Amino acid sequence: MKKTITKAFLVLCVLLWTGFVAIAQSIVVSGTVTDKLTKEPIPGVSVTVKGKTIGSSTDQNGKFSFSTTEKPPFTLSVTFVGFNTVERQITGAASNLSFELESGAILGQEVVVSASRTPERILESPVTIERIGQAQIKEAAAPSFYDAIQNIKGVEMSTQSLTFRSYNTRGFNANGNTRFNQLIDGMDNQAPGLNFSVGNIVGITELDVDNVELLPGASSALYGAGGISGTLLMTSKDPFKYQGVSFQLKTGLNHVNDNTMLANGKQINPQEFKQFDMRMAKSWNNKFGAKFAFSYLQAKDWFGTNTSNFDRTTNSPKSGTRQSDPNYDGVNVYGDEVSQNMRAVANSVQNATRDGVAKASSGTIPDIVAHMTANLPLNASQTDIANYLGAFPAGLRPTIQNLIPFNFGLRTGVIPNQNVSRTGYDEINLVDYDTKSLKMSGGLYYNFTPTIQLSAQANWGTGTSVYTGSDRYSLRNFNIGLYKLELKGEDFYIRGYTTQERSGDSYISSILGSYINEKTKKSTDWFPQYVGNYFGARAQNGLSNEQAHAYARSIADAGRLDPNNPNQATAFQNYANQIKNTYISQTNMNAGIYGAKFNDKSNLYHYEGMYNLSKLFNNAVEFQVGASARRFDLNSGGTIFDDLNREIDIDEYAAFGQLGRKFGETFKLTVAGRYDKSQNFEGRFTPRVTGVWTVAKNSNIRASFQTGFRNPTTQNQYIDLAVGGGSQRLIGGIPEFLNKYNLLTNKPFTEASYRQAVAGTGTLVAYDFDPKGVRPESVTAYELGYKALMGSNFMIDLYGYMNEYKDFITGVNVYQNQNGNFIKFGVPVNATGKVKTYGGAFGLDYVRGKYTFSGNVSYNKIGDLPAQYNNDFNTPTVRYNLGISNREIVKNIGFNVNYRWQDKFTWFSSFAGGEVPAFGTVDAQVNLKMPSVNSVLKIGVSNILNKYYITSYGNPEVGAMYYVSLAFNP
Repeated sequence: MKKTITKAFLVLCVLLWTGFVAIAQSIVVSGTVTDKLTKEPIPGVSVTVKGKTIGSSTDQNGKFSFSTTEKPPFTLSVTFVGFNTVERQITGAASNLSFELESGAILGQEVVVSASRTPERILESPVTIERIGQAQIKEAAAPSFYDAIQNIKGVEMSTQSLTFRSYNTRGFNANGNTRFNQLIDGMDNQAPGLNFSVGNIVGITELDVDNVELLPGASSALYGAGGISGTLLMTSKDPFKYQGVSFQLKTGLNHVNDNTMLANGKQINPQEFKQFDMRMAKSWNNKFGAKFAFSYLQAKDWFGTNTSNFDRTTNSPKSGTRQSDPNYDGVNVYGDEVSQNMRAVANSVQNATRDGVAKASSGTIPDIVAHMTANLPLNASQTDIANYLGAFPAGLRPTIQNLIPFNFGLRTGVIPNQNVSRTGYDEINLVDYDTKSLKMSGGLYYNFTPTIQLSAQANWGTGTSVYTGSDRYSLRNFNIGLYKLELKGEDFYIRGYTTQERSGDSYISSILGSYINEKTKKSTDWFPQYVGNYFGARAQNGLSNEQAHAYARSIADAGRLDPNNPNQATAFQNYANQIKNTYISQTNMNAGIYGAKFNDKSNLYHYEGMYNLSKLFNNAVEFQVGASARRFDLNSGGTIFDDLNREIDIDEYAAFGQLGRKFGETFKLTVAGRYDKSQNFEGRFTPRVTGVWTVAKNSNIRASFQTGFRNPTTQNQYIDLAVGGGSQRLIGGIPEFLNKYNLLTNKPFTEASYRQAVAGTGTLVAYDFDPKGVRPESVTAYELGYKALMGSNFMIDLYGYMNEYKDFITGVNVYQNQNGNFIKFGVPVNATGKVKTYGGAFGLDYVRGKYTFSGNVSYNKIGDLPAQYNNDFNTPTVRYNLGISNREIVKNIGFNVNYRWQDKFTWFSSFAGGEVPAFGTVDAQVNLKMPSVNSVLKIGVSNILNKYYITSYGNPEVGAMYYVSLAFNP
């Protein structure tokens, strides 16, 4: 450890020395950019040294400043969307420059960084990249900049709640998307215990975001494990460029014309949502800077109201309701996952009675079941039954009498080979929909020189939300913090950060529903009551099958608490609160203690550095190297992971390099590679080769070969959790857990064969696990694209791609025989064979006067699937967006309208699967700029026609959001 620290210190010293040498030869370029017509400053203007990647952007006062080692004469290029480019040769002083821009149309001049980890024009990017700048953020036709990302070409989204959204590109969308990376100012903001980003719940506030860049598809060669379906990079504002105080007030309505019924039986009224944002930033002498940002949102979340009947064997909807299907399992109904076969229950009662009577009689009655079968005929009268019972000791008679309906039911076949489930509770009665989101971020910045900066940054968020994983998780008062220390220069950076996750009062909804049932009546009592009364209703009362099921349920449900009954609502809430506030690991059914609360205090520690060595080669080539190390520190107290009595850490290491060279003025070739090693898996090398061919001015063809991979998540490796109301145990897929539960020696059986065996239509088939356990999945990606600016006002971008996936991580359900009881396990495994996907996208932007017209369409398709592979492509075949905007249709008034449409598709996840219908929706906003008070008033609607839709099966329907906002100094 000491050697590692010493090496790191030496590297830091070298970086500092190099930076100081560089700055000793640099000059400062500074000035102001204004609108030639209005004379007002223009923020967000790109000012760069022509032919180089060196430059900066103007702040809200139109000012810019940056350092360069270029010596005069050189040319500055000043560009901004909607204005004509200005170029000026600098031969002498480079400070206090003044530029005026005329309204015009310039596209494709934005500078991006993430495509190659070095600044370059978006037109010249070697891979597909999308960018949202400040102008688009301020004028987005969406309630927030994060919502606006779904309008980007090729982007899919899964909405799980009002504040929890997951993004994806090029197939395999998911609720908690572990194949999509999301970085904030270089920090991976995944929740360490989940391994996926929690939307923008903890992230950049609306007023502090500078730009968003999206890399569709694989990006492991530059950004490491994960990200095989895309990488999103969000950058916050620099306090040296964007100073002063800003605030924004936003309020509005949702749940308009919502048909959801509340627990009190009343239909919900439109609900208000409120949001307040603030940002403060200040710098002193361009040496010391500080900023602070704050955001608070309060709203009523969307409701999960899908009560469709669901078959968990096939993971698909089925016909039937609670009234028509005794084994009804509603998608957003919890507690009804607990299900048993009626004949299995009857046999279980017989076995328990046999053992109990044998023990109570000291072995004089060794097999009461056989005795009853031989001596009590099916046509026995009540007198015959009384005489039969009278032959036994008085203390045994009630037990033996209780056996009769089960024995007779099995012998006559009246008890069917039918599964029945317990009566569940609707999600609306279990989940906390009072959404809250509090975000704070701040930073301190010190410039040692104009190009070397030391910064300390913190992002912290807390709130209440709902997300969908293998269950619906009610996140209450959870919080996540990101804390970073970074030293960076013109050619290097070295940073360390940590992500601290705290689950607060969060709980699992299906366990809550099941355990409320258990507190009122244990399943060991409920199912025998149901089966026994079903037989009585059929054999003695002559009721039909449907009537007998209804009667049996009414008897078994006696004493069940109804949250919609005013006389029982308080008792229901008392039970629910007890279970919500008790940890899962504290559950003791024998003692009547039940818990649905999970306790996740997992952390991520990450260290990385990069150095650009291009200057050592006189910029003849671009050469970058870097390395990183991270540790996942899992802490769930046994409520998620197998860490009740031990500590679990996962260490990962990586190194990468990238070499690029331009051949003449028309072709650039870049080669990159990265090596990653996780302690539980073999090392991985992921290469990348890209080429950009300039076929004409502002017209480029790009081609790339990329590879990507993702390690099994922390839960894929170490989870040990009961879900589905306790009906299934999820375990890690590494060898440790296969051995812990003897799945390699006491082989389990496939779910399909178990179902057939229970139904009497087949035999059990063993499932063979790979002794090496689950391993990383990988993708090989090919892309060909073309991007061109035609004239100054028309830009097109199109691409086609093909991906080939190997060792896809999926899950399997198996049943293991443990002393006659079959236990269900869910285990992550790798799918055999390869999966191929392909697709493409086309986008265009056209500027005419002050109008901007935009449109894009994407196409995604999956090829032939390996045998027994669950198709979780989860992506519409066709999706498109159309937009029109004008920043100033009349003086100080602008608007933006966007239409989004996607095709129907099938959704598959560990929670639920089914068809997601096609839908189209319109978002719009109108804004009024008030220069005299430096403010903007915006009126907007998301889903303007209020047509409720879903983006993923099992998640809430999304309706309209009508809002108005007032922003000062945005």
